[in-house]
Amino acid sequence: MARVFNFSAGPAVLPEAVLAQARDEMLDWHGSGMSVMEMSHRGKEFESIIAEAEADLRELMAIPANYKVLFLQGGATLQFAMVPANLMRDAKRADYVHTGEWAKKAISEAKKYGAVNIAATAEDRNFSYAPAQSAMKLDPSAAYVHVTTNETIGGVEYHWIPETGSVPLVADMSSHILSRPVDVSRYGVIYAGAQKNIGPAGLTIVIVRDDLIGHALPGTPTMLDYKQMADNGSMLNTPPTYAVYIAGLVFKWLKALGGLDRMAQINREKAALIYDLIDSGSFFTNPVAKTDRSLMNIPFRLKDDALDDAFLKQAKGAGLIQLKGHRSVGGMRASIYNAMPREGVEALVAFMREFERSHG
Repeated sequence: MARVFNFSAGPAVLPEAVLAQARDEMLDWHGSGMSVMEMSHRGKEFESIIAEAEADLRELMAIPANYKVLFLQGGATLQFAMVPANLMRDAKRADYVHTGEWAKKAISEAKKYGAVNIAATAEDRNFSYAPAQSAMKLDPSAAYVHVTTNETIGGVEYHWIPETGSVPLVADMSSHILSRPVDVSRYGVIYAGAQKNIGPAGLTIVIVRDDLIGHALPGTPTMLDYKQMADNGSMLNTPPTYAVYIAGLVFKWLKALGGLDRMAQINREKAALIYDLIDSGSFFTNPVAKTDRSLMNIPFRLKDDALDDAFLKQAKGAGLIQLKGHRSVGGMRASIYNAMPREGVEALVAFMREFERSHG
């Protein structure tokens, strides 16, 4: 059976080259006589895998030496709790920018640990834009400022970095990490669930500055303490070993491609194909302010919602799947992460053109 073009928001498409290598190494990793899934996480084989994955990620993102890279579990959703548990300290308050569904979930969890100041919100325009720096009412005594830099559901992306002064900036980058270069030094914490743009579900990447480690609130469970995880090399317990292995292969795939500068160019070109079609007429619409449109998650609607089912059915018949929008917003959504080849985007655009011709 031929592979489809999978536009799922997550778990999402992986590079075919990575899948092929994982297939070839499934029964015997580098002459070890066993699968990565069978390895002890304390053995020299897996220790080399996780060390190399970290080294490659550090190289790709130019992560400074005073940051720890943690390979954790629980998804970005667990970080909604881990961030305040580790960073709120004595301040017991933090600033959050409300940009949509995922920011909303992070805010709700943070309120269990202290006071949350909504420094800015896009609710006035149904979360269709990223609030400007001038709209942010920041508390200089806050423990940190939290932003969701790409809203997977709403398709809103920050293409700039908020200024927060001496207050650490924390970013949920789950759905666009590694899609372009980022100045890690501008952030106190960056976290991301792997299942969108890194690898399989089950792995979470946390990049945290050294001075923010070791201040967990009293009563914080050991497994949620950044210091405990950092001191134990992300292996306080058994990590998601196979997911780390696949992530490592993805990092090498990105390096071979030319790194994040090249990946950013490819992603801009892919997204432009879809946005240009949407903007060329009135059959398809995108609700997001043009300056804040995501290059990873593109929501769009048809001129008549009654056509949605036909669009999805015919798209599936053409080998284009997982295009249904999130249940909270409806419509369609094309997630075109790093691993989505240009050919997949071209196939989608061609299908959209033909569907408009037939139903316009």
